[in-house]
Amino acid sequence: MERWPWPSGGAWLLVAARALLQLLRSDLRLGSPLLAALALLAALDWLCQRLLPPLAALAVLAAAGWITLSRLARPPRLPVATRAVLITGCDTGFGKETVKKLDAMGFMVLATVLDLNSPGALELRACCSPRLKLLQMNLMKPEDISRVLEFTKAHTTSTGLWGLVNNAALNDIVADVELSPVVKFRNCMEVNFFGTLELTKGLLPLLRRSRGRIVTLGSPAGDMPYPCLAAYGTSKAAIVLLMDLFGSELLPWGIKVSVIQPGCFKTESVTNVNIWEQRKQLLLANLPQELLQAYGEDYIEHFHKQFLNSLRKALPDLSPVTEAITDALLAAQPRRRYYPGRGVGLMYFIHYYLPESLRRRFLQTFFISPCLPQALRPGQPGLTFSQDATEGTQT
Repeated sequence: MERWPWPSGGAWLLVAARALLQLLRSDLRLGSPLLAALALLAALDWLCQRLLPPLAALAVLAAAGWITLSRLARPPRLPVATRAVLITGCDTGFGKETVKKLDAMGFMVLATVLDLNSPGALELRACCSPRLKLLQMNLMKPEDISRVLEFTKAHTTSTGLWGLVNNAALNDIVADVELSPVVKFRNCMEVNFFGTLELTKGLLPLLRRSRGRIVTLGSPAGDMPYPCLAAYGTSKAAIVLLMDLFGSELLPWGIKVSVIQPGCFKTESVTNVNIWEQRKQLLLANLPQELLQAYGEDYIEHFHKQFLNSLRKALPDLSPVTEAITDALLAAQPRRRYYPGRGVGLMYFIHYYLPESLRRRFLQTFFISPCLPQALRPGQPGLTFSQDATEGTQT
């Protein structure tokens, strides 16, 4: 059968011109992903010319191009207009930068901070518009939550409340589960789960009325067993599951729920070495003597040092997270999950598709490397019965 000739150079120029016009009309995220996609499409074009009939090749290229560009193109967004958003935890980090971004876009922003006179709160007052409302709130105090709920209801009567960004979170210990006092788990749950739950439930009447958005900051530590982040990770796992339930139950009301799972970014609370040193000393001072003898002080020093080393790899540019929050608030069809940050996609691929032993080794290599507790080191007394029995069966 005679093969149709591949389009000539002039025809390809026409096709390229039309494609360029389409690219200019679309809102694409220009950068390395787009360049990589175009390179892959060029390679696919080369293969199709040699392996497929012209019509089949055109169909394959058209489908591949449409899928690729639609994935790279920014989804259509809703206008900001007079939308109001409440954001928690705005003293530092993601919360503070998101307030700046949304305020510049024209949102009416209600931002909660732990201290109205904190450096972050003073910075927001200085650089944001008069639309910004700063509110003091500690999610561990029900009276603070009630005050914020009443203020929000009173100040959004004309605009309505379009979105809630649950950003506030607590992590004040880095240690194994056995070494972490139960009170640390309770504190993390109080802020990261119960306080967030109470605030979200209190705002649901406003969000149902506006058919608005709920955006919550999660953490990969809530999806996979990060060493020494047990208290924080379990609370994040709980809040993410709760948001998935909200996403299902509130769908008939038109409320869309998104979770942001960011990588490691250089926020003030993460990189303050002095605070982490104080927390380590507090852990050592309050650790029962039996646990201190079993694990050893050098074990605690090891994972503390490894934790600080991992934070040095944190990304200084917080814009991928603020962009994800903005998209979740304004995209016509926001994603259920956002994964901003370098290497987060690879991390989740390894977690979901590779064997458990490789997953554990990956986390230990890139986060905290393993170290034997003192009682388990060769020549140390205190091996458990099960270990003695295991060693006996191997000899």
